Amino acid sequence: MRRASTLPMLFGLALGLAAGLYYSWRVDPVAYIDTDPSSLRADYKAEYLSLVASAYAATGDLERARLRLAWLALPEPAETLSRMAQSRLAASGLETEARALAALAAALGERPLQVLKTPAPGETPATPTASPTVAPTPTRAASPTPSPTPGSAFELVDREAICDPALGESLLQIEVLDAAGEGVPGIQVLVIWDEGQDRFYTGLKPELGLGYADFSMQPGTVYSLQLSQATIPITGLAAEDCVGPEGEPYPGSIQLTFQQPPASP
Repeated sequence: MRRASTLPMLFGLALGLAAGLYYSWRVDPVAYIDTDPSSLRADYKAEYLSLVASAYAATGDLERARLRLAWLALPEPAETLSRMAQSRLAASGLETEARALAALAAALGERPLQVLKTPAPGETPATPTASPTVAPTPTRAASPTPSPTPGSAFELVDREAICDPALGESLLQIEVLDAAGEGVPGIQVLVIWDEGQDRFYTGLKPELGLGYADFSMQPGTVYSLQLSQATIPITGLAAEDCVGPEGEPYPGSIQLTFQQPPASP
């Protein structure tokens, strides 16, 4: 009799559980509204970063981009954007998206986000004080400062063989500067050799400079290099032999510096 009396109870519990699940999943499911972007899935975070980079490329508003990136609470946003630019370019070849990601990574690396101390309870927050304005001292007219020439092609201004065992590998190091000597991020570099080709961008390693990029060379391979905004390709690039402190040979590196000509006065 006891077993017979418990069967209806178990059946009722199972029926109620099934009805509750059906209601919560089908009839009135949970709707997430105004959730924190840091709770997004990894692929959605990547799309969010791409949208932020595209918006920055269109508007140039770095402070708004910083605020949008802060919502994701990334520990190293510049490094994350650099890695994402490289992976997107390698996977899909989307140059516009990779260039936008690289440019934002370079901008973040150039001016790190200042973190303000949160005041303790009862403590008055520090208010930044403005620097006193100093009246300019009249001076003689200075020589015009070189400025970037819009649309001007970059020219090779220096080529140097590097023997540095600390690099750990043979690198083709690129430095791209504007007419004022400032690094230029987002410049595409095409490298070609007998067995293939590869593309990479300046600015993906902002800690080494906004106009810096590098490529790993294989010993015994001859490379040609072409900047997207240069008219003359550079050929015959190969790792030269260097000698270490103990007399052991190792392949060296090559450093190429490109710069825009100054604007005509």
